[in-house]
Amino acid sequence: MAEEEKVMPETNESSAPKSKQAKKGKRIVNSGAVHIQATFNNTIVSVTDKSGGVLAASSAGANGFRGSKKGTAFAAGVAAEKALEIAKKNHALNSVDVYVSGIGLGRDAAIRAISTVGIKIDSITDVTPIAHGGVRPKGERKP
Repeated sequence: MAEEEKVMPETNESSAPKSKQAKKGKRIVNSGAVHIQATFNNTIVSVTDKSGGVLAASSAGANGFRGSKKGTAFAAGVAAEKALEIAKKNHALNSVDVYVSGIGLGRDAAIRAISTVGIKIDSITDVTPIAHGGVRPKGERKP
């Protein structure tokens, strides 16, 4: 009877999972934009470069506020500070344009938090959508 040899698979380095490619250097962005979405339930702050690529983001809920506390002005200020500190530390952000959307309590507090971090505000724009009654519905006009 012929003895079968047990062949162990060779474990050379080529079969090991390949390491990830080296990370690119951190992007240095001197000026960017801050988008603040302030609703009654939460405030979301996103820091982007001029072309819209997100550098950092934070929200009141992500900073430990729960329930009705997420919609407060204090929670919005904390969220804005956290997002802007990350952007300033990692991407050397110096000046921003601010775009505010929504009617929540965190609008003003988030804008004030930007200046406390030490970032220059170039402009503040309100981009809240305004309802206008919509287009004419299909069908006959009613008398």
